Amino acid sequence: MSSPPRISRSPVALDRCHLARSIDLVGERWTLLILRAAMFGVRRFDDFQEELKCPRTVLSGRLKQLCEAGILDREPYREPGRRTRYEYILTDKGRALQPVLVMLTQWGDAHVGEGTPPPVTFTDTRTKKPVRAGFIGETGRSVPADRLRVKVRRG
Repeated sequence: MSSPPRISRSPVALDRCHLARSIDLVGERWTLLILRAAMFGVRRFDDFQEELKCPRTVLSGRLKQLCEAGILDREPYREPGRRTRYEYILTDKGRALQPVLVMLTQWGDAHVGEGTPPPVTFTDTRTKKPVRAGFIGETGRSVPADRLRVKVRRG
């Protein structure tokens, strides 16, 4: 894959860039780890805290932020003899982040896994065949990364 030509600055100002805004929302370590856990099915505060070893105040703040952004829904549950507590469920908006997390996982498998086998793989539930994240064109066909070009909308 060849490098793009050198330019002096990115073609979109940070205040107009949806990637920059997305990073502001979900690009912090604890937030991404919460989303990872939620993608695998973790729902309860104590379960997130036990798995992530995240400070409770940080976890509470990140869960609140993800709920306010519409990425997680907070749903009450109550175990017998206990007070009402909440589960954190991925919304459609949250599930739409799954390809990003899968792609980042697969990038890690290839570039930071140090030659070890991937600890998880992703498969099609119908065919049971492995699935790779990638670029899909309007025709529904895979597009190699080296054919991807950025087109900036002016105005």
